[in-house]
Amino acid sequence: MLVRDAMSTVVLTIGPAHTLRQAACLMASRRIGAAVVLDTDAGGLGILTERDVLNSVGAGQDPDLENAGAHTTTDVVFAAPSWTLEEAAEAMTHGGFRHLIVLDGDGPVGIVSVRDIIRCWAPARRHPARLVG
Repeated sequence: MLVRDAMSTVVLTIGPAHTLRQAACLMASRRIGAAVVLDTDAGGLGILTERDVLNSVGAGQDPDLENAGAHTTTDVVFAAPSWTLEEAAEAMTHGGFRHLIVLDGDGPVGIVSVRDIIRCWAPARRHPARLVG
């Protein structure tokens, strides 16, 4: 199975000036764990995850004063829609993260998460192929 089969095509894109509270509210309302941060001034894409928000709040920072840009991961590993789920899982394991922005051409076309991969793999594990004898 490929990343394009598992990824979410609804991508929340925010700017670096969004507060962490605004980002958290948007992520919570969409029931997603990450947002793509598009910084047109810096010319790049980054990712803000629920863990980034949690770490900030846990450190005593004010989510109404902290902006997404200060907590965005910009050293991002991107996936291609044609990657296998195994390749995506390997990249996540190697990098220690749970989301990959999926790029096709010039921009993001989706996000694939560990949850997406598990959702796709679980049915196959529940109903293994039967051997014909």
